[in-house]
Amino acid sequence: MLKKEVLRRDKDFSSVYKKGKSVAEKYVVLYYLENNLPYKRQAFLASKKVGKSVERNRARRLMKESFRELTPFIKEGKDLIFIARKSILERKCKEVHSSMKRALERAGLLKEIEVK
Repeated sequence: MLKKEVLRRDKDFSSVYKKGKSVAEKYVVLYYLENNLPYKRQAFLASKKVGKSVERNRARRLMKESFRELTPFIKEGKDLIFIARKSILERKCKEVHSSMKRALERAGLLKEIEVK
């Protein structure tokens, strides 16, 4: 993940939350918005509702690894915010991967190539 591909500024987060759309799945919630850039930007969040710091960090790691596998199949020019739900804690990476894939499919953000 390149530095420019990470969503950082508060203004960017606010615009995605206010102007963007959302899709909820079993383990993650996806907020997305068009960003008019030639690349996609993303953020992975886990609130204190998910658990203590060790659990929140694990949730973010699961989402990042799943996203890494899905990256080649996601359309460019989008801002994406993935938020972990509490149900993510006892899950394996494969389950999180399929949940994130379903969220991206429902949002129409996957390219027309078949995703494994």
